[in-house]
Amino acid sequence: MSLFRKKDLAAMLAQSEDGGKGLKRTLGAGNLIALGIGAIIGAGLFVRTAAAAGQAAGPAVTISFIIAAVGCAFAGLCYAEFAAMIPIAGSAYAYSYVTMGELVAWIIGWALIMEYALGAATVSIAWSEYLNKLTGGAIPYEWSHSPFESFTDSMGVAHSGIMNAPALIILLALTLLLIKGSQESAIVNAIIVFIKVAIVIIFIAVGWQFIKPENHTPYLIPTGQAAVTDSAGKVIADYSGAFKHGWGGVLGGAAIVFFAFIGFDAVSTAAQEAKNPKRDMPIGILGSLVVCTILYILFGHVLTGVAPWTDFVDPEKGREASVAYAISTYMTGYGWLATAVTVAILAGFSSVILVMLMGQSRIFYSMSKDGLLPKAFGDLHPKYQTPYKSNWILFVFVGLFAAFVPGSVAGDLTSFGTLFAFVLVSLGIWILRRKSPEMERPFKTPLVPLVPILGAVICLAMIFALDMQTLKVAFIWMILGLFVYFLYSKKTSKLNN
Repeated sequence: MSLFRKKDLAAMLAQSEDGGKGLKRTLGAGNLIALGIGAIIGAGLFVRTAAAAGQAAGPAVTISFIIAAVGCAFAGLCYAEFAAMIPIAGSAYAYSYVTMGELVAWIIGWALIMEYALGAATVSIAWSEYLNKLTGGAIPYEWSHSPFESFTDSMGVAHSGIMNAPALIILLALTLLLIKGSQESAIVNAIIVFIKVAIVIIFIAVGWQFIKPENHTPYLIPTGQAAVTDSAGKVIADYSGAFKHGWGGVLGGAAIVFFAFIGFDAVSTAAQEAKNPKRDMPIGILGSLVVCTILYILFGHVLTGVAPWTDFVDPEKGREASVAYAISTYMTGYGWLATAVTVAILAGFSSVILVMLMGQSRIFYSMSKDGLLPKAFGDLHPKYQTPYKSNWILFVFVGLFAAFVPGSVAGDLTSFGTLFAFVLVSLGIWILRRKSPEMERPFKTPLVPLVPILGAVICLAMIFALDMQTLKVAFIWMILGLFVYFLYSKKTSKLNN
């Protein structure tokens, strides 16, 4: 059998209904937009904005957000066409199966584990860190860090981690919620999204009156901007590079904030649970992108107006806790807002973990239905009709990583999996338009093949911009995936029967 055997679209659509025994269709357009916002707005908004301003764009980080949003929009338009046309839980995996064949579908399904599973683990570790900050370090170091982490306190006492218990607890709580049902998960996600978006809007509204026009002048980092050094004389920011000042710096800033948009593709994994996917999926994907873009631009404008962008150069001074720093330093009388921002970050992390876990379990469900993974991944709960075994298996895998591995290990692997999916989805739209132009398309990506080509090229450029260590680990992970495919999945595939 060919390695590029394709799944019949009619059979795939029939599978999505599954005689009423499949996933419940309970999500409307509003739920899907909230899922998208829940996945997109996390710590990226609060950390990446200051990092991009301090390292490359200055106050023009607002323009960087616009450029990054345009890049995401190319991929988002392609996702919207696929999700409306093929309302299947597998997202990029399912789309690749129809357009490019089984091997490519397996490769992207395997790569998406880096986006969703490792992403959920990494964010849960960060959730634990911020919870400790919010509680004033009340959680003992030993029970909030992995065994591979240690530090010596001011008294000279050495501490070594045992396990990251808070990360494990939040993963367990959200796993139980997902097993209960997608509608319940969507309701909790909507509440979390409301909280964090409300705090972001409050910061924008309150901070607007503290904007100083001189902080936006000049708007671009000027040519000849001096390098910045720390107290030890080490250079922490050099603006001599082409993408470190001026309009080049705006593009450099776009590359930094691009990753604050990652997550909207998770909406497509819920296509099989949408009430009216032909109408609601494009609204959910593109609607969440539009809402987040507007909030990002306003947020960047206020943050760089309240505090000069030079304050965000030094990570120890203002970049890592940029919003809390700006509030406490320049917004007198609003100390409570700094605490509220930490709550918003915690809420942001929670919704990101929820959507990542949901997305990964739905991809496992779809791959299991195709015979590429064991049957257990596709078993639905007899009462809740959710892939509960897949949720539990995912909890064990992600939980082991979160509890016993440092968050820094994942690095940019999450970004690699995301960008790889974007590339294949963009190319898939072009391929399907050429091979099956007669297919019904409730939503059409405009300007094909220009939009898909631009989406693929931009995302490929982002992949090559990742550090070499990340690319090496990703390569090893993909080789491992090929071993699994040829030793197991190729033989058990339903297309092989």
